[in-house]
Amino acid sequence: MTSSSYTPAVQGQGFKATVQRLGGYLAAMVMPNIGAFIAWGLITALFIPTGWIPNKTLAELVGPMISILLPVLIGYTGGRLVHGQRGAVVGAVATMGLVVGADVPMILGAMIIGPLTAYVLKLFDGLVEDKIRPGFEMLVDNFSAGIIGAAMAIGGVYGIGPVVEWLTKQAGSGVDWLVDKDLLPLTSVLVEPAKVLFLNNAINHGVFGPLGIAEAADKGKSILFMIESNPGPGLGLLLAFMVFGPRALRPSTPAAIIVQFLGGIHEIYFPYVLMKPKLILAVIAGGAAGVGTFMITGAGLVATPSPGSIFAYLAVTPKGDYFGVILGIVIAAAVSFAVASALLGFGRGEPPADAVGPDEETVVRPDEERVVRPDGQPVVDPDNAPSKPAKQEV
Repeated sequence: MTSSSYTPAVQGQGFKATVQRLGGYLAAMVMPNIGAFIAWGLITALFIPTGWIPNKTLAELVGPMISILLPVLIGYTGGRLVHGQRGAVVGAVATMGLVVGADVPMILGAMIIGPLTAYVLKLFDGLVEDKIRPGFEMLVDNFSAGIIGAAMAIGGVYGIGPVVEWLTKQAGSGVDWLVDKDLLPLTSVLVEPAKVLFLNNAINHGVFGPLGIAEAADKGKSILFMIESNPGPGLGLLLAFMVFGPRALRPSTPAAIIVQFLGGIHEIYFPYVLMKPKLILAVIAGGAAGVGTFMITGAGLVATPSPGSIFAYLAVTPKGDYFGVILGIVIAAAVSFAVASALLGFGRGEPPADAVGPDEETVVRPDEERVVRPDGQPVVDPDNAPSKPAKQEV
């Protein structure tokens, strides 16, 4: 399986490492195709009847793109990760078996059948390796790919497709129940800690993305795109660090804010939380406040904002939802800032700026120069050295 450059390398074994690897693999299937998702989102936002520039002819692109193009791209990419170009081809062929006759976008199904079909082909290639007579290699390669791809496509129509469609509808019903009971903000209790463990791409593109696409295809927008990707909680946390955090870290936070809020790279603030784990409460509170605001205002996005920057948010915000989207981001940032500031003690535990030495623990008087030897012991200036008390004569 090809390694992914979209998620950090996972070290070690165990449950956490396994989940991170799975999340990295899901992200590796989606992230290379984000441009296609954005293209679909822009076409949807512009040309559907409630869009900025309604156009009946161009709006006909929306349906085929979400129901056929995007799942096939996911299946193709997933197959390529497993078995190169041959795996990509059979993954795309098998995915067509899912999209035919499906009532919901088969993004989740493509994530399953694409890699699975490529893996079956990989097993077959391993069995016949070095056993094919010279001159028959191309014949065997082409027919094996065609037969396996066709068989998996038929299996997708009658087996995998209906199961994935049922699961998608059940998950959608679960989300509707949370919305009806006003419980959707509680998802932040699970989402924000998982994000800090670098599972953000797995959650966004592997869970909320496919469910949001299904909802957006039905309702024209979805709040699910904003549960994990809201840049507000991270912005509030970094602002609190800039004002009240450890003095050695404060100079680094303005650049981190630019990368996180404008660039959409949320991973930049994860080390700040891991450094002080109690601050997870701040991003949970900010995330829940943002989701609650989105629910109250009825805001939603037409596609996954990737990366999760303010610019990406505004690009996929449907007409009439800008107020709710911006308000949710602002409130999330404000709540996260307030909670993080309180947890940091509003900087009361930090020594004055002129009293912090190089190691941030040694208090130094402003009028005193401190020189340290390589062994860590201070070097005393003879001119300023305190005089030894005179020996008393008996």
